[in-house]
Amino acid sequence: MIHIYTGEGKGKTTASLGLALRAAGAGFSVFIGQFLKGKDYSELKSLKKIKNIKVEQLGTRCFVKKSPSPKDIMLAKKGLARIKGVIQSGRFQVVILDEANIAIKLNVLGLREVLDVVKMCPDCIELVLTGRYAPKELKECADYVTEMKEVKHPFKKKITGRRGIEF
Repeated sequence: MIHIYTGEGKGKTTASLGLALRAAGAGFSVFIGQFLKGKDYSELKSLKKIKNIKVEQLGTRCFVKKSPSPKDIMLAKKGLARIKGVIQSGRFQVVILDEANIAIKLNVLGLREVLDVVKMCPDCIELVLTGRYAPKELKECADYVTEMKEVKHPFKKKITGRRGIEF
């Protein structure tokens, strides 16, 4: 089935990682491709300890927020090709495209390209796409759509992200 975690609130990647952890505990193999990310986030240290979860960062060292570079676009396109190969390999029962929705919003990935990946995904794979601004077309073809809503966040009080909590 197709899962989408989107919205303005915190927790989209965290929700996908919870699903990955549950699936790994059930003996499934999980692949997580992180678009637009290349930093050493704290969750990566934990995920490396779980033998049936594989994480690949498909971006540069910093999170892209506004103006992607040609390198960002090239890495994202290579990353999407990698995701296609992962799906076709049949090795993984859960495939997560972390921040794919943002990559579409920033025109780093094309909506059509991502929809093609969603449509080629066999029924035996749970496909998860995270990130703000999920396009209507992706939501329409998804089986699960969860929208995170920000009610209150410490960033509004100028409190920066904390290691182990926000990153």
